[in-house]
Amino acid sequence: MVNAAIALVLAPLAAFILIAFMTRRTEALSAMVGIVAAAASLVLSIGLLVGVLADPAGAHESIKWLSIPAIGHFRGLEISMGVLVDPLSATMCVIVSLVAFLVMIYSLGYMKGDPGFSRYYAYLSLFAFSMLGLVVADNYFQTFSFWELVGLCSYLLIGFWFEKKSAADASRKAFITNRWADFGFMVGVLLLFQLFGSFDFTELSTVIPLAKGGAMLPLIAALIFIGPLGKSAQFPFHVWLPDAMEGPTPVSALIHAATMVAAGVYLIARGFILFASVPAVMEGMAYIGGFTALFAASIALVQKDIKRILAYSTLSQLGYMFMALGVGSMSAGMFHLTTHAFFKALLFLGAGSVIHATGEQDIFKMGGLGKKMRITAWAFTIGALALSGIFPLAGFWSKDEILLASLRSGHVGLYVLGLGVAFMTAFYMFRLIFTAFGGASTEGLRAHESGPAMAIPLLVLAALSVVAGLIGSPWFERAFGFSFGSFIFFGEGEKSRLDLTTAAISSLVAVGGIGLAWIMYGKKLIKAERVAAAFGPAYRLLDHKFYIDEIYGWIFARVMLAGGRAFDWIDHKVIDGLFDGLGAATRATGRKLRLTQSGRLQGYALVIFGAVAIAALALSTDLLGGLLK
Repeated sequence: MVNAAIALVLAPLAAFILIAFMTRRTEALSAMVGIVAAAASLVLSIGLLVGVLADPAGAHESIKWLSIPAIGHFRGLEISMGVLVDPLSATMCVIVSLVAFLVMIYSLGYMKGDPGFSRYYAYLSLFAFSMLGLVVADNYFQTFSFWELVGLCSYLLIGFWFEKKSAADASRKAFITNRWADFGFMVGVLLLFQLFGSFDFTELSTVIPLAKGGAMLPLIAALIFIGPLGKSAQFPFHVWLPDAMEGPTPVSALIHAATMVAAGVYLIARGFILFASVPAVMEGMAYIGGFTALFAASIALVQKDIKRILAYSTLSQLGYMFMALGVGSMSAGMFHLTTHAFFKALLFLGAGSVIHATGEQDIFKMGGLGKKMRITAWAFTIGALALSGIFPLAGFWSKDEILLASLRSGHVGLYVLGLGVAFMTAFYMFRLIFTAFGGASTEGLRAHESGPAMAIPLLVLAALSVVAGLIGSPWFERAFGFSFGSFIFFGEGEKSRLDLTTAAISSLVAVGGIGLAWIMYGKKLIKAERVAAAFGPAYRLLDHKFYIDEIYGWIFARVMLAGGRAFDWIDHKVIDGLFDGLGAATRATGRKLRLTQSGRLQGYALVIFGAVAIAALALSTDLLGGLLK
């Protein structure tokens, strides 16, 4: 298992090196290298998952990487690099490698003719290596190293078309926002080592439950939690993800829907023992997730750009996952991460198919695409139904697990909030479908179905969006003897259950959202313009995304830059002035003293003679005065 895990991580790294240094001038070969490496990682990941299903104990192996002995009050430092294979990492490896493989195939059609084609596949391969390395890491130090490399890859891929100012700005925004969050993560990890003397996940899982009370453990949990808030774009670090849509659409499907933004959820699940030991942080996690889910879903209601609708939907669904983890159900959170990876990747790739065919991203400039792009339309509709939580698609099972977990943990308010988000999700997704794929064709809009390279990944993801949720159903458990909740869990395994009341309520809510979208945008019995005008202030608030970006812009310009200018003035005028003044005084003194050191012997002799004469005169004056007395 360990050898397979190392191989599946190194395969995309080898592809990156080959493309960057050997095949970048041959586009077809670069694509082939990236796809073959991704396929190898997928095969190894599936083998790893099969092995863990047979032996849930998995495998763990590490070697010492750095060792500094204790000196005086310094307790010493020992850092290992290793591989941890268990149900959690094996499942995540399959998700990452499968979506990466499909995205690379899809990109053959989407990125065809792009001047940066080989560079694109090099970046994708480097990202796959970084993400897989993060997943199999066995300690916080190693995880943080790959965590930062994932951030670098995100920066490179968001700004892939860096000649566009908007793309360059978006990549910087993502990088800077994540640096703030990652600083908290880094400090938390260092404090964790200071408290327990270890970075190792397995070792920490045994010592953290024995930790005595105090303020240090809650502080550590809160600081480490800031890292996932940034990477998974939760409020208030959410601002970077919508702008990240400036990157190529397949990139959005890979790193901003299925893998990178899910890294925060994965990290919380990996270190769940730490967070479960601090109930206050768990409560904060639940309510931040719930608020982000509602906040992002409300903004998605008024968006017009097809990719930004999906971006805010991603924020909302990540909020669901945080809410599940916060109420104590690691199984529900990871289950929704798994199903969401498939149907959200499907939706982004479907959006890419539309953009590639029409050259348009505004859904209100589309129309009638369902007749011209039947495969894309059906695949996109399946993804939207799964996201809306319609039975028996994947999202139905995982979303209901979250709602049920909220109810059973006593968080009735979060349950009601989750239902509200489910209604809005169904509404804004079918607003998109009825507007872009339904109705009459927009005059002058040219559209055609995508080629096989783009269509096949859509069909595969559509199939997974239908069946993936069944792994958490009671039928699957009765047939195979296990389920998702008994495979990935914290504490005791969770049996699959279908609460008919919860399922019926959530399904009715989702159908209600679809129905309202059909009335307003399908049949147009209610004019959307009139609703927007009637709720003018609320509509403008949502359209401007609650003015969060403007607030951050004001803080950056008026506080951070003003503070920077103040420190710059202090640096140049006060500090530099002080030392420059001392230097100037020294130089002036030197110039005066230098007059006494002309280097001419005649001058020195004259000075000596003058000094002797003055001394003799003074002496003779004293003698004369004594005689007169």
